[in-house]
Amino acid sequence: MKIDALTDEDEVAVVALWSEVGLTRPWNDAAADFRRALAGPTSTVFGATSENGIVGAVMVGHDGHRGWVYYLSVRTDEQHRGVGAALMAAAEEWLRARGCVKVQLMVRRDNDLARSFYDRMGYEVSDVTVHARWLEPRP
Repeated sequence: MKIDALTDEDEVAVVALWSEVGLTRPWNDAAADFRRALAGPTSTVFGATSENGIVGAVMVGHDGHRGWVYYLSVRTDEQHRGVGAALMAAAEEWLRARGCVKVQLMVRRDNDLARSFYDRMGYEVSDVTVHARWLEPRP
């Protein structure tokens, strides 16, 4: 397995992976998120590849204060083999190299599998709530 920053050519495969593992929602354009991450100077997308193609991906970025991780995904048949941990290590190292001292992520309340994974990785539940407001109508 190899971990590298992805390129525009990887968009279709990565968005399909995000969909396969249930990370996409109708009101979020995952393809636009992918393109925005690659186009921005403070974000990127890493992919884990093997002879089977892209088997995992993670989007990472920072806001100048904290690092953020989004869309961590591993193909179902490749889970529990260290792919997710390797992707998180790459994301954390990328953030560390940019001076970030803290990384945050959001997990949907009903995603017990993801919550368990992050617990094992040493992530803690923060005592905060996320407030949101749509600036444009949801599709």
